[in-house]
Amino acid sequence: MLGGVAGTLAAIGGVLEIAGWMATHRFARRAPAPPPGTEPITVLKPLHGAEPLLVEALSSLCEQDYPPGFQIVFGVHHDADPAIAVVRTIQERYPGREIELVIDQTRHGANPKIGNLINMLPMARHDILVLADSDVHTRPDYLRHLSESLSRPDVGLVTTLYSGLPASPALPILLGATQISYDFLPGALIARAMGRRDCLGATMCLRRETLEQIGGLEALKDHLADDNVLGQRVRAEGLDVALAHTVVATTVPENRFSALWRHELRWARTIRTLEPAGFAMLPLQYPLFWAIAALLLAQGAAWAWTLALVIWAVRALAVTGIHFALRDMLGGLAFRCPVWLLPLRDLLSAAEWVVSHAGRDVEWRGQTLHADTPPRLTQREPHPATLNKGPNAR
Repeated sequence: MLGGVAGTLAAIGGVLEIAGWMATHRFARRAPAPPPGTEPITVLKPLHGAEPLLVEALSSLCEQDYPPGFQIVFGVHHDADPAIAVVRTIQERYPGREIELVIDQTRHGANPKIGNLINMLPMARHDILVLADSDVHTRPDYLRHLSESLSRPDVGLVTTLYSGLPASPALPILLGATQISYDFLPGALIARAMGRRDCLGATMCLRRETLEQIGGLEALKDHLADDNVLGQRVRAEGLDVALAHTVVATTVPENRFSALWRHELRWARTIRTLEPAGFAMLPLQYPLFWAIAALLLAQGAAWAWTLALVIWAVRALAVTGIHFALRDMLGGLAFRCPVWLLPLRDLLSAAEWVVSHAGRDVEWRGQTLHADTPPRLTQREPHPATLNKGPNAR
């Protein structure tokens, strides 16, 4: 009987795999060619150390095709940070770009990334602000997609999907990239199709006026899940959190299982704190874990072997389909997961889900932080900017 229950959960997970594939395919297929943009943009990039592929990530931002122009502000907390040398290299490589570097040790609250951004913000010259993680790799039309989404009258914040980009072929890195590209990304699209409007923290784009309206960066400084708090506050103003029709890639650097475990456990505990109901359903995304459990509980029965092979085939088919959809949007930044890795990935995810219930402390860049529960905000009436506007209003 227990084997049958596990087998049923595996089948449900297989259906979700196909749903994620279809959602990714639809998203990639309907991505429009963005207009050239109408307003200049400031991109704020907080840095911490010389991460793997950092030169490549920062270079991709400098190679944007954005006619109105853009400013890039990098920030570090210490004058001995190795990322400074990388920024100097970028400035020499792209002398025509408007690139600033802020070095400021001032701390603001518990979240060091937001503290870094607070120090950088006075250098921003433009009204459209993009807050982007240091490890984000972009296509040349990235800023144009952000600008197009933000130009809609009901939008207060724009975010993007992101995939995993392995820094090397080490096994822990491949597992981490698989989780981002083939579990998180399709799951985020399914959640949005069900009505969620989450802010995904790799990219956050908004107007300076909106940022001031929700309390500025200071409203985020004591929250680990700053992206979640920002999204909540924007929605509370009656504005939408839009998903730009572009996908970025984030570097996966953890070449040791211990580092990958700490990183993904931080994600798991943060999600469990923010969305306990959704987190409780998360194991349905691990169909091979349930198929293996069914095989063990059914003591190797023929039906359990058949189920395990079918679920593996379905998972492999979905992963392949998602890869081709992402390749159309990411080009050479798309990572293709080896199908033999999938059972190990699901087993690792299931173990992290279990262990995440043992506490709320997480490790982030050498610091121990606490996964907090941001206050739930009541949404106001629709913002005046969204009322009595035609489809072409700006």
